[in-house]
Amino acid sequence: MSDRDPLGEIERAFDVLGDQFGVATGTVPTDILDDGDSFVVRADLPGFDTDDIDVEVTEGRSLTIRADHTEDTTDGRYVQRERRQQSLSRTVRLPDTVAESDTTATYENGVLTVTLPTVTDEGDGTSIPVN
Repeated sequence: MSDRDPLGEIERAFDVLGDQFGVATGTVPTDILDDGDSFVVRADLPGFDTDDIDVEVTEGRSLTIRADHTEDTTDGRYVQRERRQQSLSRTVRLPDTVAESDTTATYENGVLTVTLPTVTDEGDGTSIPVN
């Protein structure tokens, strides 16, 4: 009998492909759009419910997306079970400070869209003396 693990080999192949294309396994693929007065982050989260998703902005510059899903357990005898639990997370550093309190998020057809208005500082600026 062979000690080969075909499923393990497939998982390793996906890890290698993910590394080559910049998306690691267990992370959330995202697009970040600079809309001029806001950043729009779109994240693929297929198979999750809105209650499974947490979105957090910290320090006005970091967006963290977490999604945890656990399938309901039923009585019975499974021949194969792969859908038990799935957890993903991603933290992205934003190019500018955003207004945390004005941030909105929607989730539709497996895509999370987070709109983060940028902070507009309309002050006179800070004078920096040159010595």
